[in-house]
Amino acid sequence: MGLVLSIANQKGGVGKTTTAINLASSLANLRNKILIIDLDYQANATSCMGIDRGSFQKSIFDVFKKEVGFEDILIKSHHRNIDVLPAKTMVEGIEEAIIGDTNRDFILHDHLHKFKENYDYVLIDCPPSLGYITTNALVASDGVIVPVQCEFLAMDGLTQLLNTIRIVQNKKKVNKEDLTIYGVLLTMLDKRVTSGFQIVNEIKTYFKEKVFKTIIPRNITCSNATFYGMPVTQFSPRSKSSISYKKLAKEVVSRNEQG
Repeated sequence: MGLVLSIANQKGGVGKTTTAINLASSLANLRNKILIIDLDYQANATSCMGIDRGSFQKSIFDVFKKEVGFEDILIKSHHRNIDVLPAKTMVEGIEEAIIGDTNRDFILHDHLHKFKENYDYVLIDCPPSLGYITTNALVASDGVIVPVQCEFLAMDGLTQLLNTIRIVQNKKKVNKEDLTIYGVLLTMLDKRVTSGFQIVNEIKTYFKEKVFKTIIPRNITCSNATFYGMPVTQFSPRSKSSISYKKLAKEVVSRNEQG
């Protein structure tokens, strides 16, 4: 049964989507079957996997409106071993549409319960908010990867995320399930700036062994790869970012094997 990991931080611009697609690509290169669930309203993970957002009618958000199931929207990407449940942009009223549903926090969980058996890893790219959509992602997940940018105010807002994780942990106990902080990922480190390393030390002091050893450097190659609708691991396999995400994938697998 696949390990379900949400990539979450309500702060935007910390590398959630970049992490989702490049971790997916790196895990796939290790011969794992991967499912990406794009829950970001910008649908960037969908685009970055080379999927034309005009090529499909229904998206993951229509699942929340109970109009379709996963099997109706699943797209097999042209990247080997990676499938995508895509998102569409310009989605309005999703949160409002499910607010009256007594099972609103478990919609994704219930759809994914048996579907995840087809995959080794399911990666959920969360929106930069802590609303019902992100709550759904966390309830459906076994663990959370928290990307944290190596810049000033990196800790800002993390307390709110941790509180949300605790609330979801209590919800999951009802089904005798658990949610862990699978790992904290330091991103966008500029080695030329001293303050970046100060943030690294601050995060490691707070989260201790939860922090991944791999640190993702700031690298223009990632932006270029996004422009061409490709993970950087395929766009520029020898770049520093690509090498870092490949190391991260091995850490993720190692933690999974250790239980």
